[in-house]
Amino acid sequence: MTTNRFLLRQFTNNDLENVYKGLSHPEVIKYYGISYNSLEATKEQMSWFSELERDGTGIWWAIESIANQEFCGAIGFNNLNKQHKRAEIGFWLLPESWGKGIMSEVLPVVCQYVFENLGLHRIEAQVETENLACQNVMKKNNFLFEGTLKEYEFKEGKYISLDLFALFNPKDI
Repeated sequence: MTTNRFLLRQFTNNDLENVYKGLSHPEVIKYYGISYNSLEATKEQMSWFSELERDGTGIWWAIESIANQEFCGAIGFNNLNKQHKRAEIGFWLLPESWGKGIMSEVLPVVCQYVFENLGLHRIEAQVETENLACQNVMKKNNFLFEGTLKEYEFKEGKYISLDLFALFNPKDI
């Protein structure tokens, strides 16, 4: 898939170093549920990307600049529930890609793809309440705030709350 500025493509083994760069960076993982401390450990994430597609439980894409083929980050779906026609969306960008409107450009394309090709009714996002940048992306892209899951997860020695956002297939509304 493409947008005006970005190619969304499947992950390959050549992406290992970039995925490690992102999922080991303190600012990227600050509000993200997964982190890795070595290239070897990051292979688990690469396997997870493949398993999602193989098992039919999700799909993730690498985000790459069309202009210079630079890796920017990742976006995708997991926890795909075919019975209830819903999935959870996630994404992250390398810090040098922040503030450039990347997510607002790729997120609608990815959501449209999933609605049209997987027949989903609902896309969910769980966002840490302190992650204001991600909340802004959700709101800017018409995700509805549904409420806060108070002290929902235990992370780094404390309970954190998650804000729940949802986007519905426009054909179902």
